[in-house]
Amino acid sequence: MNKWVKRGLFATVILVVAGMIVIPRWGSFSLKGGGEAPSGSKSVSELPVRGMVAEKMRSIGGYHIVGTLLPNEEVELVAEIVGKVRKVYFEDGTRVKKGELLLKVEDDDLQAQLSRSEFQRKLLSEKLERQRILLQRESISREQFDQLQTDYNMLEADILLLKVKIGRTEIRAPFDGITGFRYVSEGSYVQPSSKITTIVDNSSLKLSFSLPARYATYNLPGKRVEFTPEVGGKYSAWVYAVDPMLDPDVKMITLRARYDNSNGKLMAGMYTEGTLVLDGDEEYISIPTEAVVPEMDGQKLWVARNGRAVSMPVEIENRDERNVNITSGIQPGDTVLINGLMQLREGMQVKVSL
Repeated sequence: MNKWVKRGLFATVILVVAGMIVIPRWGSFSLKGGGEAPSGSKSVSELPVRGMVAEKMRSIGGYHIVGTLLPNEEVELVAEIVGKVRKVYFEDGTRVKKGELLLKVEDDDLQAQLSRSEFQRKLLSEKLERQRILLQRESISREQFDQLQTDYNMLEADILLLKVKIGRTEIRAPFDGITGFRYVSEGSYVQPSSKITTIVDNSSLKLSFSLPARYATYNLPGKRVEFTPEVGGKYSAWVYAVDPMLDPDVKMITLRARYDNSNGKLMAGMYTEGTLVLDGDEEYISIPTEAVVPEMDGQKLWVARNGRAVSMPVEIENRDERNVNITSGIQPGDTVLINGLMQLREGMQVKVSL
C-alpha cells in the first residue's frame, strides 16, 4: 500500500470520528436554540366535558317542594244490595248536589213487605189500646198486656229495618261534586260492592308534599306554599295539617296545604313544584341531578380546578328528578362537571365547555 492510500484512509477515519462527535452536539444546540422539545408535550390528552358555574339560588326563606294536588273530597259509590237497576238519574261528568238521587234499584218486594207490616201495626195498635183499657179495669193480667206491647215493639223494629233496606236501594250524592264515568245501565243487575260511579269535589284542592324530619320542630300549620302546577302559572296554598307520624323509611314528614279552587282552574292529580315559605333565609346551590355521584358514605361532585378534575364530598338538602340542592361542599363560582363522570379520575386534565 503506497503512502497516498494510507493518507486517504487516515483522513477518512478522522472525518468519521469528528462527525460522530460534532453532529450530536450540533443537534442538541439547535434544540436548545429554539426548537420544540418532545419532552415538553402533554403526556395525557384533555377529556372534553360539560360544566356549569355554581351559583347561589335566590332564597325567600323557604324549602323547595314537589307534591300532588288531591281533591277536597272523593268517594267511590257502590251498590249496597242485590237487585236490578230501575233507573239511573245522572250522566257522566255531571255536577250534582248533596242528597241528589243518582240511581234506584228495584224494591217492589221490600215495599210489599213494608205495606204488610204497616197494616199489621195498625191492627196491633188498636188491639193494644183495647188491652190497655182492660188492664185498667183489671180484666186482663199485666203479663198479657206486656206480651202484646212486646209484639207491637218488635213489629215497629221490623218496619224500621225494612225502611233501611229500601233506603239502600237508592244511591244519593254524599256531597256536592262532579260525577265520573258511570259503570251501570238501567236493567243491569248489581251486587253489593258493584261500582256505580265516583264523585269528586274539586271546589278546593289539597296539596300533599313532604319535608325532611328536621323541619318537624317548625310551626308549620298556616305557612304559605307558592307552587306551580304542570299546566303553568303560580298559585298559593296554606298548610292546614301535618302528619303526626314520621315516615321511618325516608325520614320525611307529610304535610297538606289547601288551595281555593272555586274558579276551577286546576284539577286533582296534577304534579306541582314550589316553595314552602319559612321564617329566615336559607341559601343553597342548585345543580342538575346527574352531576351527583353517590358513594358508600355520601355523595360527591366533580369540579374543575386549574384545568383538572377534583372530587368534592357534598351535603344534599333535597332533590327532585331534575335538580338537587347542595348546602355544603362547593362554593359559588366553582365549575361543576355534569357529564363524562364515569371517565373522570382525580387530577385528570379536562376541557370544560360551559
